[in-house]
Amino acid sequence: MDAVRVSALRDRLAGTGWLEAVGGFAGELRHAVTRRGAGELLLVGTTGYEPWHLAAHLEDEAAWSDVPRLAPTLLRHRVPAAAPAHLAHGLGRLTGAGRGATVLVVAPTSAGEPLLERVHDARRHGATVLALEGAAPGTPDGSAGPGELAGLAHRRLAVGTAEDEPFDLAQHLVSAAAGQPPGQRSALGRLAALAERLTAGPTISRW
Repeated sequence: MDAVRVSALRDRLAGTGWLEAVGGFAGELRHAVTRRGAGELLLVGTTGYEPWHLAAHLEDEAAWSDVPRLAPTLLRHRVPAAAPAHLAHGLGRLTGAGRGATVLVVAPTSAGEPLLERVHDARRHGATVLALEGAAPGTPDGSAGPGELAGLAHRRLAVGTAEDEPFDLAQHLVSAAAGQPPGQRSALGRLAALAERLTAGPTISRW
């Protein structure tokens, strides 16, 4: 996503309430990883989608905002034998996720039963579950309706398929907003800051 498009979307989304919904979700993420007794942030996608970019942006925000627990551990459905250490975490980590851990599920399409079962186990053991989910299959107009994760997540952000709500923009905004202390910047301000960062150059993470 380039800075020109972000700026255009900032103007288009003003007054729609969508940015405020993103800000609320990001605030919940920040609270989950900074609350007393908080543990690690586990980030997981689907079999067909690994949230590399969100992992990178969250790690950058962790450094910029001095909130180390925003840096996630990316969990993978399939781990190649030669994967570096920080990319060698499988779904088995969800089994041990308990009280204090935060599980962030990113599912632009169906999460699938195996992942849903593991997320359910993590929640049952006390983990906080957050979900960034695509539009529910079968919704007539393509809008975001109740999805597979609606009954599992403590907080869910549904992202429709309309051009106004691209899934990649949602991930950019969630990471940018999570790095900001509560009340420091409006949702539109976060989008403006994102445009500035995209113009400034590449991120600093290892991803």
